[in-house]
Amino acid sequence: MSNRQRQRASSSQSPRTNAPPRSSGPSGLAAPPNPRRMPLYVGLAVLGAAVGLAGTLVQAALFPGGLLLALAASAGLFYGGRVLTRTQLGALVPAVGWFIAVIVLLGGRPEGDYVFGEEIGLALFMLGGMAVAVICATMSRLPYPANDTGRSGT
Repeated sequence: MSNRQRQRASSSQSPRTNAPPRSSGPSGLAAPPNPRRMPLYVGLAVLGAAVGLAGTLVQAALFPGGLLLALAASAGLFYGGRVLTRTQLGALVPAVGWFIAVIVLLGGRPEGDYVFGEEIGLALFMLGGMAVAVICATMSRLPYPANDTGRSGT
């Protein structure tokens, strides 16, 4: 066996250094939730319910500006949850709290009244809120601050 053949044989048995790193396990929504984040997720769900309640009242009282304000508040909460936790679950948990609050408020009172003012406002608030939640939860990646890039700022 020549030197070249021995080098090939020994290099084929050594581990590859240019191999892509193996993932440590499931990621995204398939990953198990971190138990230390549970209080944060509960807080986000309660905030989602509060924003849903406030948005319902504001959009019915100040249509159409209130609708835009309510959707902007929902978007801020969903995106903030995503950035705070750096997970998709961070956007979905407040969205679930928001959705539950809105669904509960959709149920009428025994007197026949309900919180939403107009049907068009209700439809736009529900569809807009769900669309914002889906957009925030399915963003491909989060923006990183400029100081983490290793480049000097200009």
